[in-house]
Amino acid sequence: MDISDFETLREIIAKLRAPGGCPWDRKQTHSTLKPYLIEEAYEVLECIDEGNRDKLCEELGDLLLQILLHAQIASEEGTFDISHVIQKISKKIIHRHPHVFGRVKVSGAEEVSAQWQRLKQEEKEISILDGLPKSMPALVRCQALQHRAANVGFDWKEVDGILEKINEELEELREARSQRQRIQEFGDIIFALANVARWLDVDLEEALRLANDRFYKRFSYMEEVCRRRGIPIHKLSLKELDALWEEAKQELSES
Repeated sequence: MDISDFETLREIIAKLRAPGGCPWDRKQTHSTLKPYLIEEAYEVLECIDEGNRDKLCEELGDLLLQILLHAQIASEEGTFDISHVIQKISKKIIHRHPHVFGRVKVSGAEEVSAQWQRLKQEEKEISILDGLPKSMPALVRCQALQHRAANVGFDWKEVDGILEKINEELEELREARSQRQRIQEFGDIIFALANVARWLDVDLEEALRLANDRFYKRFSYMEEVCRRRGIPIHKLSLKELDALWEEAKQELSES
C-alpha cells in the first residue's frame, strides 16, 4: 500500500468511520468537528510563524484530515464526497483566474484580487461583502471587509486621513457616557486601526499574535527574575514592575 497516495488516505478515513472502525471517529458530526478544524488551522499558522517547515508539513496533514472527515461524513449522508469538493474548487479556481486559464490581462496582484471579488459577486449575485462568516475572528473579518470595499474604490485617498479618523474616534470615546457607547466607540477605533494596518500591508491578526507572544515572553522573564531573587512579583510596586519590564525588553530585544 502506497501511503503517500491520496486515495489511500481517503480509504483510511472511510475505514475509521465504517462499522468496526474507531468509536471516536464514528461518533463525530460536522458540528462536533468544528473546534478541531479551527484548532488545526491555528496550529498551521503557528508553524508558519515559527518557520518550522517539518512541523508545518505535519500540521497541514492534520488539517487535511479534518477536511477528509467532513467529506466522509457528507458522503455517508449522501450529500457530497471529496471528489465533489475537488471538482467545485477546481472549477472555481479556473473561472476566477481568466488571466491564467483565459486571455484576460492583468497588471499585478491587486488587480487580480479585485477581479476575484468581481467574478465571485457575478457568480452568486450577492454583496461583495458576503461570504465572510461572522464566526471568523473579528480582526480578520474586519480587514477582509475593508479590503473588499477598497477593491471597488471605497477607500481613503491616503493613510493620513485614517490617522485623523483615529484621533476623532479617540475623542468620541472620551466623551462616551454609557457602556454601550464606549463599546461602540472602542470598536470604531479598532476598525480604524485595522484600516491603517491594511494601508501599511500589515496583517492585523499576525501583528497582534506577535504582540501577544512578546508580552508573554517579557512577563515570563519578569516572573523568572522574581523567582531567582526570591521576591513575589505581586509584592513589587508599579515603578519596580515597570523597571523590570524595561529590563525584559532589553534582554529579549532580539525577539
